[in-house]
Amino acid sequence: MAGCNICNRPFYICDKGHSMSRVLQKTYDICGMLAGLLILVICVLVSAQILLNAAGRVLPGALPSTIPSYADFAGFMLAGATFLALAHTLRAGGHIRVNLVTARLPDRAQFYLEAAVLLIAAALVAFAAWFMVGLVIESIHYGDVSNGIIPVPLWIPQTITAFGMGLLGVAILHTLVDLLSVGRPVLTTPDEV
Repeated sequence: MAGCNICNRPFYICDKGHSMSRVLQKTYDICGMLAGLLILVICVLVSAQILLNAAGRVLPGALPSTIPSYADFAGFMLAGATFLALAHTLRAGGHIRVNLVTARLPDRAQFYLEAAVLLIAAALVAFAAWFMVGLVIESIHYGDVSNGIIPVPLWIPQTITAFGMGLLGVAILHTLVDLLSVGRPVLTTPDEV
């Protein structure tokens, strides 16, 4: 990812930009940390279930054989981690981009192509976020709950995924603003394929 036009550091660590940019970047970073924490909790939850299974074979009846709805909770946390990490990953330059063609284009053509791609991505993500918010509203209206042993209101994990999708849309627009303010491509790095 290209650097800040003020300090030439990567955008995601630049602290000399506008205060709104810093607030947004802090939000992306916090969501990225929350995503990592959710992955860690999934690992602990699955490990605890494995230990309970092993203990149940060694000492039958001494401990419960399962954590109620652990697969549902792990799935909800995985969805939350995935969607919360999207904006942070975009801004950190971690999304996979294949630029075999664009790397051979002149900088001006790369700039216009990147702007077009960011506009299309913003529209698609806004469309998806709109329907995810609609899904949350519908789940609240109908009182949808999960089918597991512990019924979880589905609006809770759906809200996290809708927030993550909306934040990805903000990150795409943020990147577009960076592109327009710098006047050159910001999503390409020399180490990409």
